[in-house]
Amino acid sequence: MYFIFVKIAIDNAFEMRRLLQKLLNAWIIRMSNKFGSRPDRARIHEALSKLYDNINSHPGKRGEIYELNEGHKIIVLSDQHKGGRDFSDDFALAEKNYLKALEYYEARQFIYVNLGDSEELWENLLESVIKHNKATFEAEKTFIKRKAFTKIFGNHDLYWDNDPLSQFNLKRIYGEVIRIYEGAILRFNLNGKKLDVFLTHGHQGDLQSDGNWFSKWFVSTIWAPLQAYLRINLNTPAYNNQLKTEHNILMYDWVQNQNGVALITGHTHQPVFASLTYLERLYVKLKKAVGEKNTIEVDNLTLELHKLAAKGEEPPVINKYKSAYFNSGCCCFSDGDITGIEIESSLIRLIKWSYKNGDMSERFVLEEMKLEDLL
Repeated sequence: MYFIFVKIAIDNAFEMRRLLQKLLNAWIIRMSNKFGSRPDRARIHEALSKLYDNINSHPGKRGEIYELNEGHKIIVLSDQHKGGRDFSDDFALAEKNYLKALEYYEARQFIYVNLGDSEELWENLLESVIKHNKATFEAEKTFIKRKAFTKIFGNHDLYWDNDPLSQFNLKRIYGEVIRIYEGAILRFNLNGKKLDVFLTHGHQGDLQSDGNWFSKWFVSTIWAPLQAYLRINLNTPAYNNQLKTEHNILMYDWVQNQNGVALITGHTHQPVFASLTYLERLYVKLKKAVGEKNTIEVDNLTLELHKLAAKGEEPPVINKYKSAYFNSGCCCFSDGDITGIEIESSLIRLIKWSYKNGDMSERFVLEEMKLEDLL
C-alpha cells in the first residue's frame, strides 16, 4: 500500500511539472528576452574602446596581441556554462559535441580561444563544476600543453578575474597556472593591410551582466531552482535563430565605426555571421537565388523559411551591414548543438556541431567568407 501511495505521489508530481511547463514555458522565455539584458549604448562603446586601446597599448595586461599568418588556425567557442549535471545544467546535453569538437581541433593543431562563460558560477559552486567536468577540462588541457589556449572571462565566470584564489584553482584544474584575459586581438597581415580581429565575451555595458550583484543573486537563488524543476533551457537550437538582439546590434554599432577591425563576441548565445543572423542570411540568400533564377536553391530556401515561419519566426527588416561583427553563439543549445567561429586558410566560418543518428557528432559549415573581405 505504501508503494502505491508513493507511485501516485510521483505521478502527480510529474503531471504537475508538465502542466507548469506548458503554462509557464512561453511566459518565461518572453520575460527572459525582455529583462535578461539591459545593454547601454554609451557604456558598451566606452567599454569596448577602452579594452581595445588597453590591449594595444599594454599587451599582456588585459589581453594579448597575436601576430598571425595564413598558416594559423583558430577556433573560437564560448558560453559552455559548465554546471553540476543537475537539471539546470544547460551544458550536459552538449558535452559530447564539445568533446568531439576539441578532439577534432586538437588533431588539426588549432589555437583555441575560449570566449567566456565557460563555467556557470552564478548557479553552481566551483567544486561542483570541477567535479562534474573533468573530461572537458582534460580536453582543454591538451591545448594548454601546446601553448595554444587563451581563456577569456565572461560575466558568469567573472570569478577567474577577480577572486584571489582563482589562480590556485586554475592550477588544480589544468595542472599549471594560466593567464585569464578580458580580450584578445588576432592581428593578420592581408596583402599588406592590417586586420585586427578583436575578441571579448561581450557582456561589457550590459547593466544586467556587467558585475551586477542583483542579477547574480536572482539567477542563483530564484532562476536556477525554477529551471531545475521545470527543466527549461532558454537556448533555442542553433539553426532556429531569431532577430538580432539589441545587444548584438549595439556591438555592431561600435565595430562599424572602426577601421581595419572585426569584432567577435559571445554572451547573447545568438550566432551572428558577418553582422547577420542565420534567419537574416536565409533571406539574403533567397534574394540572390531569385536574382540568379536558381530555382532549386529558391525551393530549398523557401522550404526552410516555411519551417521557421511555422515556429513563429517573422521576416526581419534587413539593412545594409558592414561585414564586421560575429557572434560565436554558444555550446549549450537545448538540442545539444554547439556553434563557433573558425579561422583557417584566410577564411572565417560559422560552424555547428550536431548529433547525427542519436549520439554521433558531426561538423557543419554554416557560413564562410574570406578574411580579406572584412577589409
